Amino acid sequence: MNGRIGVWFIGARGSVATTTVIGALAIGARAAERIGCVADLPGPDAAGAPDIPELVFGGHDVTTATLPKRAEALAQAGVVPAHLPAAVVDGLAAVDTRIRHGVLAGQGPQRSSTDRIEADLREFRSANGLEQVVVIDVSSTEPPLSAEAAAATASPEALEAALDGPVPVLPASCLYAYAAFRAGCPFVGFTPSPGPRPAAIAAAAAARRLPWAGSDGKTGETLLKSALAPMFATRALRVRSWSSVNLLGGGDGETLADPANADSKTASKAHGLAQILGHAVDGPLHIDYVPDMGDAKTAWDHISFEGFLGTRMTLQFTWAGIDSALAAPLVLDLARLVARAHEAGETGPLPALGFFFKDPADSDEHRLAAQWDALVAWCARLGSAADGTGVAP
Repeated sequence: MNGRIGVWFIGARGSVATTTVIGALAIGARAAERIGCVADLPGPDAAGAPDIPELVFGGHDVTTATLPKRAEALAQAGVVPAHLPAAVVDGLAAVDTRIRHGVLAGQGPQRSSTDRIEADLREFRSANGLEQVVVIDVSSTEPPLSAEAAAATASPEALEAALDGPVPVLPASCLYAYAAFRAGCPFVGFTPSPGPRPAAIAAAAAARRLPWAGSDGKTGETLLKSALAPMFATRALRVRSWSSVNLLGGGDGETLADPANADSKTASKAHGLAQILGHAVDGPLHIDYVPDMGDAKTAWDHISFEGFLGTRMTLQFTWAGIDSALAAPLVLDLARLVARAHEAGETGPLPALGFFFKDPADSDEHRLAAQWDALVAWCARLGSAADGTGVAP
């Protein structure tokens, strides 16, 4: 891969996107280490993905606070080191000039919104001389598809009719994914929002031979679940219940305080547990908004299980982290690997990237170690395709 790669964020001034840009700029200036970057590790590095300094950032957002100001706020909150925003302020200001005003579901004609998104993506690619552009959704979580939206995205014909309909029924994530595919851009759904997954949207990717990945980045509690749950299964220990409580602040917490939005997240977080254990498991999963926590989040899990002769035992753990700092290196990984997949001619959902997601598209595999093996094998095939010794599937 010889040219520069564009990364277009939906939610470009949010905490995850801002942290990602700060990190990429700092790595490019040799002011930060590459901690947390999976694509740099032995195994995934075989893919030959573009390097972080080759990435050029832009995006859409509905807020007006500038990236330098958002970076200052994140530093004050302890999300990024206090000295970094000043060290990369010129780069942040340059990226901020490439952020366009976003679209909101239910506002304005949806055909014109989709056309505008597509035009912004094409202009970004042309103006910056980019080889390709990967679109990544790191915006606020949307509710599950309504019945009207599901019907509107069931077929390409229904989708086209809905775009011209008098009542806007499509969620913004679907408009963005559809516009991205029309512009020839791969897509990453880092949130549990519908995005590229409905049939008509996925068909648009297939028609243009574009890859996409999703859904819902696996950064904290679910990451730990995907590592711990296989332990119980392979030791033949019977899990009776697995209860989870999540406390978080920030914009994500505020969004998830709405039960409709929280439905998408809780469904995504719970999706893999029964698949790993081989049976349904009792236990509530709560997400509670605590404004005082800011960008931090804490998860507490209580696991009840049976051992030999039915002996009852428990395991408890607490996970406390900064979600944006956990998500940012994964976003960089996904941008780089999806760009490499596009170059190699991959089409449709990329199940080998399930390692990064709570609800991986086109895959029922949720065990972290198995997902890692699949990722490494896929990256090796991409590398073989690049050097002519093999062909990527």
